[in-house]
Amino acid sequence: MPLRTANIVGSGPNGLAAAITLARQGVEVQVYERAGIVGGGVSTEELTISGFHHDVGSSVYPLGIVSPFFRTLPLEHYGLRYIQPETPLAHPLDDGTAVTLERSLTATAEQLGRADGKAWRTIMEPLTDNWSELVTSVMHPLTGLPRHPVRFARFGVYAGLPASTLAKWKFGGERARALFAGNAAHSVLPLSHLGSAATGLVLAASAHTSGWPLAEGGAGKLSRALANYLHSLGGRIWLNEEIASLSDLRPADVTLFDTSTRAVDRIAGAQLTDSFRTRMRHFNYGPGAFKVDWALREPIPWTAAGCRRAGTVHLGGPLAEIAASEAAAFTGKACGKPFVLLVQPSLFDPSRAPVSAAGRQQHTAWAYCHVPNGSTADMTAAIEAQVERFAPGFRDCILARATRNCAQLEAWNPNLVGGDISGGAMTMSQLLLRPTAYLYRTSNPALYLCSSSTPPGGGVHGMCGHLAARAAMADHGV
Repeated sequence: MPLRTANIVGSGPNGLAAAITLARQGVEVQVYERAGIVGGGVSTEELTISGFHHDVGSSVYPLGIVSPFFRTLPLEHYGLRYIQPETPLAHPLDDGTAVTLERSLTATAEQLGRADGKAWRTIMEPLTDNWSELVTSVMHPLTGLPRHPVRFARFGVYAGLPASTLAKWKFGGERARALFAGNAAHSVLPLSHLGSAATGLVLAASAHTSGWPLAEGGAGKLSRALANYLHSLGGRIWLNEEIASLSDLRPADVTLFDTSTRAVDRIAGAQLTDSFRTRMRHFNYGPGAFKVDWALREPIPWTAAGCRRAGTVHLGGPLAEIAASEAAAFTGKACGKPFVLLVQPSLFDPSRAPVSAAGRQQHTAWAYCHVPNGSTADMTAAIEAQVERFAPGFRDCILARATRNCAQLEAWNPNLVGGDISGGAMTMSQLLLRPTAYLYRTSNPALYLCSSSTPPGGGVHGMCGHLAARAAMADHGV
């Protein structure tokens, strides 16, 4: 049966990517979003004080700027402009200095000492020299032969290792080990797990090549650009539409879900086989997150100058401390000194915060740490202690704060099951077969999953939605 109409449930970047992919081929597309704005986790709101614009979910887009799908879209004509911080990342240490991940591979290596600098170059140069080919391979399912097998093999030699193993094997000094560990911790896995090194390698290589950009004006600008482009193709978006069952949708040839696996089971369960529903219910979710947004009277007073040039700051000290924090979150334990990921967008985008009555530029920042899935613990004090550790006087800069624990994150966006921001644990098995061997397909030929619970997984890149839409088109003769 020819594919003429499609429904998309959810307007996150993957749902919008799926809708655009279909609309570009002449399919009539309708997107349903439960919230009053598009974007899901890619949105911007005034969470603290009027005039302070906070990215509610994601904020930094190392994968968005290199996404093989997003790069085909004219998003700059629909309101998206990327801003590149002077330095992608800083990682302060207790000696008062910081090691920085610079756009220049050489400048980064020079901070690590002769031996570790050479090791950093040895690992990173094959990745950065063939960055576009590596990105293409990494952002497609890994169930078959990679698109660039030789280059991917060079990456795979290190990527399959536990991050802690790779760090200790290749680096003798704490600066290089800490820098790599902080990047690898974005995997939301214990650093002792196989495959946890992969995320660290991809993020480090992206910093050296395409950077870690912010969306000017806030994350919501990326979502609105996608939505505006979809509208130009004839697609329609319905806001404030809570979908409880398939009967809530208008008739269509196929339906794609930019949702959690649990939502697919809840909404479409009667149209799925019992065995498939069981697999949806047993899909494993990873640690959650506790997030704090701050309105600040002035920039964070970092001890290390390098932190004042960075869009993202990793707070966790040495490798051992970071590893302990990530292992605790994964195994359901509390951690008094969590690894904290902090972003300070207003240093590079003054539109995020107003000027004070005294004429001084005010600021926004946010941070989160990983916690056990579903945790209701208040991590505000622990997170702020980690900031204060490397920026004495930070608390005196705070005008207001907004916090969300795992339950509050899930209430805001049901895709964040138990506060999991990755769409499911990024373990080796769940990367290969995510969420099942069907990948984007379900047991019903008219229903597809297109969220970050499918390959290539978490991150803002739209590839899950794009590839799911391509699967639907292939199945239905488009």
